[in-house]
Amino acid sequence: RVRHARLRLGVDRMTDAQPTRTLGAILYERFELLDACGPLEMFGSVGPELRIVTVAEKAGSITSVQGPKTVADHDFANCPKLDLILLPGGFGTVEQLGNAALHAFLRDRASTAEVTMSVCSGSAILAKAGLLDGRRATSNKQWFDLARMQSANVDWVTEARWVEDGTFATSSGVSAGIDMALAVIARLYGRAKAQEIAEATEYEWHTDATRDPFVKFLNKAMGGGAGSGA
Repeated sequence: RVRHARLRLGVDRMTDAQPTRTLGAILYERFELLDACGPLEMFGSVGPELRIVTVAEKAGSITSVQGPKTVADHDFANCPKLDLILLPGGFGTVEQLGNAALHAFLRDRASTAEVTMSVCSGSAILAKAGLLDGRRATSNKQWFDLARMQSANVDWVTEARWVEDGTFATSSGVSAGIDMALAVIARLYGRAKAQEIAEATEYEWHTDATRDPFVKFLNKAMGGGAGSGA
């Protein structure tokens, strides 16, 4: 009878436990370091119910814009099933806009992912792959038109810290990816968990997705001026 009770308790715990999700950080040469590492700090603090893998077109060492290298665990061919996708931006974005292999990989994996996220100019790559058509999205403010030029079929939101639309979440530049990551954690694991992670990392979480103090720099890096919010 005691053995049966222990077995029953084990089954109940398995039933109550959330399934383990796999998050894949998609890397490429000259990605923005904080675009990837900021959100991964947050997601990596969720616990054993979320594991993180790194993916690139070719497995191995990938160099960020800032210099530090990150190792991609998997290439596109042997990447495991991904429940969550994180795509950083960076100066390497421009080259990746012409990378058909990356676009095909993203289209394939996003079709089954629970949430596909981009940080900064990563949304330009998603747009180029046709994944944001008919959706609301945002991007790095200083390079906003880089994203906008990739698809006229996206409802580009100029004034937003991040935007969630269905299974996609896109953030503004660099540090905004941390706020987006916490918002996605709140959505999947509860707001209390997200707040706990923010406090443990001593991060002041900007919870209002519409508050964007950097919209005043809209297209500054591309020679444009400030524009109105979309």
